[in-house]
Amino acid sequence: MNLNLSHYCPHSHFCPCTETCFGLISKYSMPESSIEYRESSIEMGQTAKHIVFIGRVQGVGFRFTAFHIANRHKLTGFVRNCPDGTVEMLAQGPDSNIDNCIREIKESFPGYVREARIEEIPLDPQYMDFKITF
Repeated sequence: MNLNLSHYCPHSHFCPCTETCFGLISKYSMPESSIEYRESSIEMGQTAKHIVFIGRVQGVGFRFTAFHIANRHKLTGFVRNCPDGTVEMLAQGPDSNIDNCIREIKESFPGYVREARIEEIPLDPQYMDFKITF
């Protein structure tokens, strides 16, 4: 049996366990493909949100700060600058983690974020971590 030891774990970005993952998956029942496991686990109690931050959010370290906050909350997705001066973010993970992440980002930039437009969207299993994109 060919085991992929870098399967996705919903409790941490990459769980290299070989015995069990939180008592749910034995090493003999792990899927051959980490993508199959990531797709099934990311859907369990997880959500995705598209956020557009409006205000003075470019050139102030916004993406760097958002990146670190999102990773602290164990979210997947991305953050990037948009040509219109806004910052776009896709965040996936537990709903409360996403909401806490957004709150922390706004609190980190008092007076800079004028508005945050938030839309719930379908989960996208292609995101295995959180990145700053361009």
